[in-house]
Amino acid sequence: MKKNLFCTLVLASLLTFAPFLNAEETAGEKIETVKNNAVDKTKKAYRTAKDEVCELVNGKMECVAKKMKHKVQNATDAAKTKANEIKNETN
Repeated sequence: MKKNLFCTLVLASLLTFAPFLNAEETAGEKIETVKNNAVDKTKKAYRTAKDEVCELVNGKMECVAKKMKHKVQNATDAAKTKANEIKNETN
């Protein structure tokens, strides 16, 4: 009888605390991810605006290299943010 009661208590405890046993992102890590995404979007918007101004002032052909550089920078920022997010999820 005591063994069944003990097993029942252990099972109930596992079912209650099972969601907390899986190591997911902490609140600080989630905040960091949101902050990184916001920074990436801000940088992307700034670079896009810079590209549009460049085109207005200098013409499309003059700004192609800058646009490509900005696209690479945007992709690099996104990759770094994603890698950091994955690192936080696996810790």
